[in-house]
Amino acid sequence: MSEDIVANRVRRGFYLDSVALMRLSATLSGREGVESATLMVGIPSNLEILDEAGLLTAEGRGAGPDDLVIVVRATRRSAIDAAFEAAAESLERAAESEEASDRRYPGLRSACEALPGANLALVSVPGPFAAHEARRALGRGLNVLLFSDHVSVEDEVALKREAGRRGLLVMGPDCGTAIIDGVPLAFANRVRRGDIGVIAASGTGLQEFSVLVHRSGGGISHGIGVGGRDLSDEVGAASTLAALEALEHDAGTRHVAILSKPPGPRTEAALIARLAECPKPVTLCLVGRDDAELPANVHLAPTLRDAARHALGPGASESARDAGPGPHPGARPGRIAGLYTGGTLCAEGQAILRRAGARVASNAPIPGVARVDRSGPATAGPPAPGPVHQLLDLGADEYTTGRPHPMIEPAMRAEALEQALADAEVSVVLLDVVLGTGSHPDPATEVTRAIASAPASRPAVVASVCGTDLDPQNASAQRRALERAGVFVAESNADAVEAALSLTAK
Repeated sequence: MSEDIVANRVRRGFYLDSVALMRLSATLSGREGVESATLMVGIPSNLEILDEAGLLTAEGRGAGPDDLVIVVRATRRSAIDAAFEAAAESLERAAESEEASDRRYPGLRSACEALPGANLALVSVPGPFAAHEARRALGRGLNVLLFSDHVSVEDEVALKREAGRRGLLVMGPDCGTAIIDGVPLAFANRVRRGDIGVIAASGTGLQEFSVLVHRSGGGISHGIGVGGRDLSDEVGAASTLAALEALEHDAGTRHVAILSKPPGPRTEAALIARLAECPKPVTLCLVGRDDAELPANVHLAPTLRDAARHALGPGASESARDAGPGPHPGARPGRIAGLYTGGTLCAEGQAILRRAGARVASNAPIPGVARVDRSGPATAGPPAPGPVHQLLDLGADEYTTGRPHPMIEPAMRAEALEQALADAEVSVVLLDVVLGTGSHPDPATEVTRAIASAPASRPAVVASVCGTDLDPQNASAQRRALERAGVFVAESNADAVEAALSLTAK
């Protein structure tokens, strides 16, 4: 059997948004004869990743930070040549599309001159350059949504201090979701405008919350992402506190919701003290936290589902509740295999299982949950009755370095799904299907394809669809496709986890 061939091609002085590059990588990887394809900006850290993976050739080593490196690994030279040709055509189309846009500007200065009323800059450049660009935007009086990751905590603290001095807000770094004045930014869902303001140190947490509010007839005034580290003791909730002040003064916001994993202890104490002064009611959801001493105006919700219900208030309509999954022909004792694309949804699932007394392990464990890696099965402490349920965050760095995020390319999850469906020890496969701007146009397809090729005795499959019918993918259409394939689709991630746990007891 012949060895795979690896080849690089460098496109000089070419930049394209990272999401577009990931999607093109996935498209090229699906070509006949191609084992994998990757498109990356030629910054040193990316070249190091490629080199460690054995994917960097002499040509790729010569790339600079302004260049694009195209990497193809294939079984034959003809497949590599065809992939390079397809990449060149796609990149030309992308470049022509950007050149044809009358909203494209050569730099920050010209953009500010052309749009004098703008007050927000979205920064999405490789990590080593992100802090510099964010600082330039702050200097021009712009709030910043910092989509880029790999920004140091020192740079994050400095940027947020600078923003505070200027009366501005930094959302991020690694801020994947925001809804500002009803406009979804980055990975967000299209939801109704309303009177609930959200502050979230979690992208999929903000998505799930806003979708559940929308389905129950409510709406979002603003959804402000602050980045996953904002409530750490190193950062001290700088953006959370600034966003809270903004929502307090916003006449269109009646209720404030704050969504996060548990903060650092010093930051939590400071945040709770500040919330006691808030003139508006607050719903606090600290995924994995079951109790906390809170002022009278603050309610602690154990799940995103409960947070949405509380924020809506008693007068809101409630989404239709299902009767739960019925008997499944492949039902058997065993464990839950959770294959998540959303990190906060995975964390919420762990919290629900832990609260129910089940044993659970994850590659991204919350406090009290065992850690498992890709090398072997999970263990969760000393031997005890019952299975160890395994919930994986497939969007974690260990799965996505140099590859598209599974929300962008759901085929990433297909291999793990196929393995789980063929695993005799798995009783239920638990999935999230996340829709919205930036996500794959039809994520249900890879799920239904894997189920169609699974053994007849496959485990039950339970899923939740995080999206609305206003989203490009249409949540109802995605749900119907999953249900036709035999998937039980729950109303929320929390409902899906509870349904999966009920099936393991049947």
